[in-house]
Amino acid sequence: MKAALGQLQIHWEDKEANLKKAEAYLELLSEKKTDLFLLPEMSLTGFSMHTERIKEKREETVERMQRLAEKYQVAIGAGWVKDAGALCENHYSIVAPEGRILDYTKLHPFRFGGEAEHFQGGNALPVCGFGGFCVGVQICYDLRFPEPFQLLSKKADLILVPANWPAARSGHWKSLLKARAIENMVYVAGINCAGEMGKLFYSGDSRLYAPDGTKLKKETVRLPGCGTGERVMIYDLQNDVHSYRECFPVKEDRRERLYQKLQEETWDYERKE
Repeated sequence: MKAALGQLQIHWEDKEANLKKAEAYLELLSEKKTDLFLLPEMSLTGFSMHTERIKEKREETVERMQRLAEKYQVAIGAGWVKDAGALCENHYSIVAPEGRILDYTKLHPFRFGGEAEHFQGGNALPVCGFGGFCVGVQICYDLRFPEPFQLLSKKADLILVPANWPAARSGHWKSLLKARAIENMVYVAGINCAGEMGKLFYSGDSRLYAPDGTKLKKETVRLPGCGTGERVMIYDLQNDVHSYRECFPVKEDRRERLYQKLQEETWDYERKE
């Protein structure tokens, strides 16, 4: 499978401009016979808390990505904001030419950035089959919470992490992506944005790690005149997760029941105190 990570500079709250840019990259990628094109979190708006401007009731972003997926015969991963009533939801959908194959809601709104005031967290870990992989998603801040990755990795062998992760914490981003790949023995793809948006600077640092923590080689393409950090990275992936796990069977030594017991005993101890 050829997967392309779209490290784009997002036009702030301008869905039309970002959609036009995404299509321009799809034109380039059609020459590369790409199977999966992945965009960052909140792909067409940036990480905006102006939910009244950007939220969607009719899932317009998914519909438009569906048309592009059909036109270019490629699956597309895109982030968007769902109107869920009093609060919104931060979604990421994978849309294939035949329709949507995965829709995930971010579990952990980023309280430090004000997201928890406008968004509610999801409560499910969907997966889908694509390109010989079982694929799961975690969004940006979710990367800091290891438990859902462990749960996902019971089925998924490729976990996508679309993000709007600022340069100020880029060291955390790179370290955590690598750690999640190693500890779960899965492929982990981090898809971040780049450039200055909404008064923050994003250094990109998109990358794809193998189950042993190796950073994979890539081919890079760019549109003429794009920002210095903007690029699309293309990876040729083969699913060898089972082989990794057979050679180094860490997963077989996990003690899930013990972990649960220790957690319950810790709570009991705290109550007694």
